[in-house]
Amino acid sequence: MSPEEEALLTVVRQLDSLGVPYMVTGSLASSHHGRPRATHDADLVIEPTPESLDGLVRGLAEAGFYVDAAGAREALRLERQFNVVEMRSACKIDLIIRKDRPFSQEEFRRRRETELMEGVRVVLATPEDTILSKLEWARKSGESEKQLYDVAGIIGVTTDLDREYIARWAKDLGVLDLWETVTQGRP
Repeated sequence: MSPEEEALLTVVRQLDSLGVPYMVTGSLASSHHGRPRATHDADLVIEPTPESLDGLVRGLAEAGFYVDAAGAREALRLERQFNVVEMRSACKIDLIIRKDRPFSQEEFRRRRETELMEGVRVVLATPEDTILSKLEWARKSGESEKQLYDVAGIIGVTTDLDREYIARWAKDLGVLDLWETVTQGRP
């Protein structure tokens, strides 16, 4: 197992032990659903309580991670993200607090358990929700080609996408134009 995979597994085990709902998203999810792409960090959306967040901070610090406890509490309060770094490998994991908006609630409800790597089961965002998140990140980062490449990879590999679901949420999220651009010329 790579240092990145070990770090991710440590975080997932901590979340599971505390009963904190989570889902893997970002490049790990898009690589799983589409074309593999090298990445040196992981993104997880989490839904902690203040108490479980404190337990997570303590547990990860004890497991050899750098964690800014004040930054984590601030992220929870503002529905933002914070990161943790596994000190030996310098592997960074972004922990994103689930936003209290309709799309974030829906994507979290739809997440599903899957085998991300051999023998390791995690909770992962669906292909459709990964696409929508990538389109949002593309918009926020000035139409990032990397994000759009990931979306195209999922479209190219996943044959049973719920395109109506994607189009409906893309419109709501203000990224319908990006969705249409990426799917241009596709059935």
